[in-house]
Amino acid sequence: MINTRSLIGSALAAATTLAASSAFAGPAAQPEFSFEKCYGVVKAGQNDCQTASHSCAGTSTADNQGDSWIYVPAGTCAKISGGSNEPKA
Repeated sequence: MINTRSLIGSALAAATTLAASSAFAGPAAQPEFSFEKCYGVVKAGQNDCQTASHSCAGTSTADNQGDSWIYVPAGTCAKISGGSNEPKA
């Protein structure tokens, strides 16, 4: 038999954790490897930046937004189809 108090407590703990983690959203931490910013190749919700259209990392709303970027290893952005080292209009 499932203990109702344990189940409710677990649900509340999970909800609190999710709320706390989204409250501290901001720019992504810089990686420890040699990196560059790559614009225009980010899937929705996977960006590492703040732009004019969204406020922090993980908040892009469309795939391949021209002003959204991710950190990639140095020298690889030009090799990615649609990638650019500068924001796209």
